[in-house]
Amino acid sequence: MNKMMRLNRAIALLGICSRREADKLIASKGVLVNNEKVMEIGMKVSENTLITVGEKNYFFKMAKEAKVWIYYKPAGLITTHSDEKNRKTIFDDIKTKIDERVISVGRLDLNSEGLLLLTTDSRFSRLAEFPKNSWKRYYKVRVFGQIDMSMKEKLEQGITINGTRYAPIMIEFLKKTSGKNCWLNCVLTEGKNREIRKIFASFGLLVNKLIRYKYGPYELKDLKPGEIRLIEIKKIQS
Repeated sequence: MNKMMRLNRAIALLGICSRREADKLIASKGVLVNNEKVMEIGMKVSENTLITVGEKNYFFKMAKEAKVWIYYKPAGLITTHSDEKNRKTIFDDIKTKIDERVISVGRLDLNSEGLLLLTTDSRFSRLAEFPKNSWKRYYKVRVFGQIDMSMKEKLEQGITINGTRYAPIMIEFLKKTSGKNCWLNCVLTEGKNREIRKIFASFGLLVNKLIRYKYGPYELKDLKPGEIRLIEIKKIQS
């Protein structure tokens, strides 16, 4: 009996777009399965199913192995499969470096850099991203502005900004560079959109450099911007 998988996940594993974006495509009837329009988001597909998105055809294959890479995302790239502004994406950058279709574990925004996990297995992605699993994210952050020393205690208790609650963030003040620039280490267990930038902005500070150097058990170490390293291969149980 063929194993089945939700269509949105299959589309994501094919490297077409994220699962969320796939749901939108399916809802707008922009996806065909075996040349038939898909009418329900929760549809499941099996090995060798023909999936058509736009005018492109894809034959879905179940992965036999789960692979994980560490990628040093350079600043100036966006973490998405396609961009309406035609900006360069991380997938444009890595396509000459690996042959696999991969998905990213979370995101780093346009101006952020550092460790980004890539995988062929959406189960690994969910494991790493799920807040209850408490995978810590480690960042070196350079901020510009007048430092409020009470900020550390406030952030370590958690903070609410414009109605959004952010979990506690551990910070450590590092060396001051020049003028009002200051380096900090930040450790958080959530990955809300532009979380660090929004939090420091609430204290009147501008983040002008943000580097993620560790995510859960995985570290950037000596990797340089644009470099990618395969770190894990696991057999997928039948």
